[in-house]
Amino acid sequence: MTEKYIKENANDVVHHMEYNAERSHLIIPEYGRHLQKLIDQATAIEDREERNKAAKYIIQVMGSLNPHLRDVLDFQHKLWDQIFIMSDFRLDVDSPYPIPTREVINLKPDRLPYPQKNPKYRFYGNNIKYMIDVANKWEVDAIFNKREEFEAAIVAECNKRLSKWFEVSQLRTNITPPKALQQAIESKTKAVQEAQAAMQRKLVAEAEAQEKIAIAKGDSAKTIINANASALSMKIKQKELTPLYVEFIKWSAWDGKLPSTVAGSSGTLLNIK
Repeated sequence: MTEKYIKENANDVVHHMEYNAERSHLIIPEYGRHLQKLIDQATAIEDREERNKAAKYIIQVMGSLNPHLRDVLDFQHKLWDQIFIMSDFRLDVDSPYPIPTREVINLKPDRLPYPQKNPKYRFYGNNIKYMIDVANKWEVDAIFNKREEFEAAIVAECNKRLSKWFEVSQLRTNITPPKALQQAIESKTKAVQEAQAAMQRKLVAEAEAQEKIAIAKGDSAKTIINANASALSMKIKQKELTPLYVEFIKWSAWDGKLPSTVAGSSGTLLNIK
C-alpha cells in the first residue's frame, strides 16, 4: 500500500530553499550548479576506486554537454583539466594526463609593451607621421633634383601603411622652392658637379701616370735584359778566344797580299817587291 501524498508545508519549503547568495561560487559557470555539486560529492568520497569511477562518470557528462567539441584536439585533456579546476584542485584521482596546479593555471603572461608614439598632432594619426619621417630622410636639394624618386618613396610608404583600405598609384608634389632656396640648390648642385669633374680628372691623371710608369719600367727592363745578354755574349766569347784561335782568325782574315808601304818614325817610305 502506497503512502498517501502529504502536502508540503510552505514554511518548511521556504526554510530549506537555497538562494544564490548563499551558495558557493561557481568556478566555471558554463557547466551549471548540478555539475558543480557532482564534483563536490566526488571530492568527498573516501574510497579512491569509487572516487575514480565518479570522476570518469563526470567526465562523460561534461563531454555530453559539449558534443560539438569532441572533434577538437586534446578534448579529453581539456575536460580533465576543467574537472580539477572546478574541484578547486582538491580532487585526488588518477588522471591520464598531467594534473594541473593552481600556480600554472594562475600564471599570467608578461605584459606586452604597447607602442606609444605620442604624435604632436594626434588627430592626424601615426600613419601621417611615418610618411613625414620618410620625407625627412631626404635632403632639400635631393627632393627637387630627384623629385620622381622622392614621390615613389612616399607612395611606397603610403601603400605600406594604408593598403588595407586603399592603394595610392600616383603622387604629385607641386612644391616650388623660394627663389633664394632655388639659387642655393643650384649653387650646391654646381659645386657637386665641379667636385665630381675634378675627381674624374684626378683619376684620369693618375691612370695616365701609372701607364707612363709601366712603360718606363718596361723600357728599363728591356735595356737591362739587352745589357745582360751582351755581357753574357762577351763573356762566352772571351772564354772561346784562345791564342791559337786568335792566330787562326788573323790568318783567315788575310787576303794573301803583303803591304806595299811601311811608315816608320823617320818618315821614310819603302817599296817592297
